[in-house]
Amino acid sequence: MDRIFITGLSVDTIIGIYDQERVIRQPVILDLEMSADISRAAQSENVDQALNYKTVADFLTKFIENSEFQLIETMAERVTDIVRNEFKVRWVKLTLHKPNALPGNTDVGVIIERGERPNE
Repeated sequence: MDRIFITGLSVDTIIGIYDQERVIRQPVILDLEMSADISRAAQSENVDQALNYKTVADFLTKFIENSEFQLIETMAERVTDIVRNEFKVRWVKLTLHKPNALPGNTDVGVIIERGERPNE
């Protein structure tokens, strides 16, 4: 199965459990891999037959900008639900980064996969 990917999608949002995190926007960064059959789009060169990564990125950006999750685990689950349901993706792998969340650390996050894993 083919895969479409988006790497380094940065979105500012309210995320966290501490009081100071509930009043400031901070970045989260998404790396996505999504299963897709690109053969029809490749033959026709018609974006309507493709998994349009711009549309996915725009949809997720708006969703995350307007969210106020406490846990990145919850955000990750919602993002993968959206990708699978709104864009009819059978499998998605998401790495969700929360940069600078810990003193002396550059990055923390979660990696989740949902759906039927494509054949390697």
